[in-house]
Amino acid sequence: MSAVLEVSGLVKHFPIAGQRAVVQAVNGVSFSVARGETVSLVGESGSGKTTVGRCVLGLITPSGGTVHFHGAPIDKRHNIRSKTLRGRLQLVFQEPAESLDPRMRIGHTIAEPLRSLGVSQAERQQRVRETITRVGLRESTLEQYPAELSAGQQQRVGIARAIITEPELIVLDEPTSALDPTARAEIIDLLIRLQQELETAYLFISHDLSTVRYVSHRVAVMYLGMIVELGSAAEIFSHPRHPYSVGLLSSVLLPNPRLKRELTVDLKGEIPSPIDLPKGCFLAGRCPFADERCRAAMPPPDDVGGGHLVHCYHHREALRGREALDYFDQFQSEAEQVLGAGRR
Repeated sequence: MSAVLEVSGLVKHFPIAGQRAVVQAVNGVSFSVARGETVSLVGESGSGKTTVGRCVLGLITPSGGTVHFHGAPIDKRHNIRSKTLRGRLQLVFQEPAESLDPRMRIGHTIAEPLRSLGVSQAERQQRVRETITRVGLRESTLEQYPAELSAGQQQRVGIARAIITEPELIVLDEPTSALDPTARAEIIDLLIRLQQELETAYLFISHDLSTVRYVSHRVAVMYLGMIVELGSAAEIFSHPRHPYSVGLLSSVLLPNPRLKRELTVDLKGEIPSPIDLPKGCFLAGRCPFADERCRAAMPPPDDVGGGHLVHCYHHREALRGREALDYFDQFQSEAEQVLGAGRR
């Protein structure tokens, strides 16, 4: 599949006012997204996921590296705001209520992207009616205000506003984190169905691992601004190889208290400051497998097969630790049960 989005060596540092130091938010991130594919960025808060998404759209300027959309660079002149790319790139926000103008009726909100594209009023009205139905809302919703809708309905409006221009890439920044389980399951199903219909590429940013497992084709695990592991969703969740990936998945609470498990990798200690990152592997101070080689230099990416990349010298030890338990299979089945219960 040809790449819709290509990110190579992306770096973003934020200067600290009055100091020479910088916050190293993103450090050499590389990945691609193909048409009709969902690539998810996962990691703890502060790992740089949202910063990557904003750089991809050109909302902030990278400190280094490149972002290409269909082979053309995303930069200060060519980004989500420019005429050349307007409507082809879209964004769905984390907080649906805060992303909608409370004084604007839903119909006007959804039609707003079409006005900047010069679409006639008659065509705008037709496409708005078609889109509101496509996202599972009634036409009467078009006359309502955001405050009259539930959080799930508000997010459907946000999605409608994003897809009405038939974009080729949508960045979804924590689109389900503010929703209850039922609304979350409905929005997930909606996003999957729309992608199948429109063949839109998704960059899905989330810390909700059960959602990520369900919607993703590939997953990139981020730690302190860099991707430490990248591979298919099935491979990442069933055979994670980086100690951080294993620890991240192990820390998720299962909804079934009868399932017994233990941490397969125990990451102790404090997360390093992004202002003063260590010389070698960023996880070395917390990793039980770390040695002097890890502390001396950042491990290069190791392809363990099928495009599964791991930045770790000891990924075999981490994998063996995982194989002692069947936790990850349990995690997957439990997550799918929760989503299924939400749909019912």
